[in-house]
Amino acid sequence: MRLDDFDFDLPEELIATRPARPRSSARLLVAEGDRITDAVVSDLGQWLRPGDRLVLNDTRVIPARLSGARTRLSAEGEVQARIEVTLLEPGADGTWTALVKPLKKVREGETIRFSDALSAELVAKDEGQGRLRFNLAGEDFDAALAEAGAMPLPPYIAGRRPADDRDREDYQTIWAEKPGAVAAPTASLHFDDALLGDLAKRGIAFSHVTLHVGAGTFLPVKVEDVTTHRMHAEWGEVSDAAAAEIAETRAKGGRIIPVGTTALRLLETAARETGEVRAWQGETDIFIYPGFRFHAADALMTNFHLPKSTLLMLVSALMGRERMLAIYAHAVSERYRFFSYGDASLLIPG
Repeated sequence: MRLDDFDFDLPEELIATRPARPRSSARLLVAEGDRITDAVVSDLGQWLRPGDRLVLNDTRVIPARLSGARTRLSAEGEVQARIEVTLLEPGADGTWTALVKPLKKVREGETIRFSDALSAELVAKDEGQGRLRFNLAGEDFDAALAEAGAMPLPPYIAGRRPADDRDREDYQTIWAEKPGAVAAPTASLHFDDALLGDLAKRGIAFSHVTLHVGAGTFLPVKVEDVTTHRMHAEWGEVSDAAAAEIAETRAKGGRIIPVGTTALRLLETAARETGEVRAWQGETDIFIYPGFRFHAADALMTNFHLPKSTLLMLVSALMGRERMLAIYAHAVSERYRFFSYGDASLLIPG
């Protein structure tokens, strides 16, 4: 299975840099077996059945991009260097792994100041990344980070425009609860209160799980044989309550439909040992590509993904590679908007 097997031509102008407003006005491509229908996200309930269950990722994106300064004393006085930091993940010891640019301009033991309230010491360098210890913790850290940080937009958006105040709302789901992600579960960005209310009236149930999406979600696949690719680990949890709800839906004949690849990967991790979704907590590096046997998901709502990406491999595992490339060809020809702020698809295997 070669990397080129998951390539397709994508016009650059189809990469969305702002989301649809209202959220549920985004377009929705519904692929059910061999049939494709062009719809709108607000129509989602028409494609679901009473008793189906949507599984939603309740992670909260933190404003993980920081701009600061490192100061040194020299014979000429104070010398400053601008330092850009993107937080990646917290450690058990309270430090943070981070991308620090330029890393060579900060020595271990030096302090980077981001605001009057927030600073961090570089305690270690490892494989091109830094480990930072902040001067604050808990709610004090959260408040200072909210003041000093910017939303960590994906590189294909950040390369076109800087993050701004609109992104603090746009790049967050309306049910976001548990801080820890440095990337949004973007399929969930299409939901608003009106859509949730409509789905509930139709008898659709909801369960919440947590997967803190890491920056590794944007890392390119660098191996030609995709089966040798290693995924970046991310922390997740399926609670006892969520596992029980999913089991009850299954027993009654309802379908389990994750909203987003993050929720799907977490459910399949929790079902990997027994074939049934059980309560689970820990780090998952599950890699789903064609040939994978699904135990948890009956369908998937997701956005449109990068060429040669692990996420395109995941949806190809669900729908079939040739079928998925045909779906993407239709999306390109119909001018769907791609990636994090783009349109959505509902993928229902035949």
